[in-house]
Amino acid sequence: MNLVKCPRCDLNYIREDEKYCKVCLREMKGEDKEDEVELCSVCNEEPALPGRDVCLFCLKEMNKSNSAQDDNSESEGTENVDTSNIGDMDSVSGMDEIIPEEDENIPSQEYGEIEEELSLEDVREDEEREEDEDEEEEQ
Repeated sequence: MNLVKCPRCDLNYIREDEKYCKVCLREMKGEDKEDEVELCSVCNEEPALPGRDVCLFCLKEMNKSNSAQDDNSESEGTENVDTSNIGDMDSVSGMDEIIPEEDENIPSQEYGEIEEELSLEDVREDEEREEDEDEEEEQ
């Protein structure tokens, strides 16, 4: 009993004795795939709302309890943040620029070679020169 790919979709594997995979058979018969109904994760009785994991009733209950908790926390008072020190901070423009130190083991010539910018014309001339040299060597 070997598995082979479905000849119709070339995606799913089927046994050698089957003609098509289950997905293709369902499509050929014209049957729509039935969406599984997802139940509410809180009450496990009602179907969940699309894009959510809770039903409408549980969602309303959760919103009521959240708003009640928010009201209680506001009445108890919240911790105040001291904003007086924020103005004392240095602005970004006033900060020193970080300059990396050069590695002394690397000769300064290499930096010069890296920093050189070649124009397209220079690159073309170099390539033509190399081609001419290659042709001369071949002859």
